[in-house]
Amino acid sequence: MSRYHITVLADDTVSARSARGEHGLCFYIESGDRRILFDTGQGLVLADNARALGVDLGLVDTIVLSHGHYDHTGGLPTVLAPARAPVAVHLHPDALQPKYNQTRAIGIPPAARDALAGPNVRLVPSRAPGEVAPGLFRTGEIPRPHSEEALAEIFHLDPAGTTPDPLLDDQSLYFDTPQGTVILLGCAHAGVIHILEHVQTLTGNRPIHAVIGGMHLGSATPARMQWVLTNLRRIAPRLLVPMHCTGPKAIAALWHEFPDACHPGGAGAVFVF
Repeated sequence: MSRYHITVLADDTVSARSARGEHGLCFYIESGDRRILFDTGQGLVLADNARALGVDLGLVDTIVLSHGHYDHTGGLPTVLAPARAPVAVHLHPDALQPKYNQTRAIGIPPAARDALAGPNVRLVPSRAPGEVAPGLFRTGEIPRPHSEEALAEIFHLDPAGTTPDPLLDDQSLYFDTPQGTVILLGCAHAGVIHILEHVQTLTGNRPIHAVIGGMHLGSATPARMQWVLTNLRRIAPRLLVPMHCTGPKAIAALWHEFPDACHPGGAGAVFVF
């Protein structure tokens, strides 16, 4: 079984004195001789944080994009420019669509699109689950059976707001450990419980050991928040690290409900499994 060393390179908050924060998310994953990024943040702090935390972005061989929003894809040029070998970029095909919040463009920025078209990039578009490195898997598109986790915010595919974006491109990463499955979330637009249940389906109902990342509960109603807490109690992860878009009220609720499981994230945080 592989050893996974995860460094948070971008988040809305910081954990290390030498790191800076931004509204975005980026995980750097070391496993064997592989160097993988899950998302790239906005790109405002990625290079500086990598230097401060001793991460050589030129060694990255694989990038997985959780979805096609700017705060997860804007750092692509920063990573792909110094790449010393071709980089595989895994993404759901819908991540490449234009994306808007009202009239504001929030999709992959133009410079990041240009970087994806570079000669050192191998795009791997897929809606299905798949292995991105030995033992490290992307979920692919997430089934969404629970009405309680319907999208709380409506994004669009056009600036006029006529075509809703269902954000089917939302996906997560996971890997196995002796204690159970570790799941890394981008924004969890598909719903955090939907994601955890889907991963358990993919892993033969292995217990979930850790859930780390953005849970997109900032606009959750009290009823939805209570539903999420009830189902998290049922699933019972031993480590919870709410980050990025989880929202301050939701983070407070998670820490109150799971004081022994919750752990702070932030740029500079390190997790070893």
